[in-house]
Amino acid sequence: MHFFQTFCFNNYILSVAVLSWFAAQVSKTIINYLLSGKMELERMYGAGGMPSAHSALVCSMTMAASRSEGLSSPLFALSFIFAAIVMYDAMGVRHETGEQAKVLNKLIDDWLKDEPEMFHEQRKKLKEKVGHTPFEVLSGALLGILIAVIIPPV
Repeated sequence: MHFFQTFCFNNYILSVAVLSWFAAQVSKTIINYLLSGKMELERMYGAGGMPSAHSALVCSMTMAASRSEGLSSPLFALSFIFAAIVMYDAMGVRHETGEQAKVLNKLIDDWLKDEPEMFHEQRKKLKEKVGHTPFEVLSGALLGILIAVIIPPV
């Protein structure tokens, strides 16, 4: 943990949040590989997937703020509200965006199936993995909380 604290300006809250984000991204990459059989390095930095790195980051930040500053601190209050907004957005707007992208990609593929091959090569598919299911958000939240509980404040 000393490396992360040094890297993150000796800031406990920032260190725990960065470590949680990194752990979630690595987990997401491994889980995606196990499920698909393909190593997609985009999973290391991309949005969407299991577990939610956004949720891990904001929940670890909230838990770290509570441990270092207390439950009655303004920092805890701000981080709690921020975490709620981020997780709500991940399950709502961003998840729906991904669902709409799936439908649009299918419609365009169906429309192009009778077109010359050159149109298929130029086509750029919409990104479908941009949001999260409630389970992915919950998994990320639990991972972030766990990391913040394991790593004590300095």
